[in-house]
Amino acid sequence: MTKHILLAVSGSISAYKTADLTSQLKKRGYDVTVLMTEAAQAFITPLTLQVLSKNPVHTDVMVEKIPNRINHIDLGKEADLFILAPASANTIAQLANGLANNMVTATALALPNKIPKLLAPAMNTKMYDNPITQRNLDLLKEVGYQEILPKSALLACGDIGRGALADLDTILEEIEEALA
Repeated sequence: MTKHILLAVSGSISAYKTADLTSQLKKRGYDVTVLMTEAAQAFITPLTLQVLSKNPVHTDVMVEKIPNRINHIDLGKEADLFILAPASANTIAQLANGLANNMVTATALALPNKIPKLLAPAMNTKMYDNPITQRNLDLLKEVGYQEILPKSALLACGDIGRGALADLDTILEEIEEALA
């Protein structure tokens, strides 16, 4: 039976890498549904991810195209795994504080406890190392999220340090381990 992955994309320059991630997941036989925050859509279009995933991309928690379906609830019920990649500091903070003001956070909050939940942070080193971000990550780990650690690299802002999205091979490996 085909495994269903919810790929949530939040606002980070590394959002463009989700095109390759989506493509790689499809090539491995997974069914992929993409959720995007408004900020993510500034970096990559929903259409790109729709074409690659062969599924509608969900961008607005208040849009219900099928009257007898509540997307942010039903998508979670159908999922075998949830991954937030890239996970911005903002979306991590929203999740850690139980906010559900967009498609990504509302769906994440409604996920069944049993499914694996992965986070792949991507942000500036100072943002990642900030004690508030680290506290938020710790809170999420306490409730079952698994962090895919960012790597050290030259960041888009010109700084060098930890905060770059993990390599796609690492993310794919973590997904396959979580589903095994």
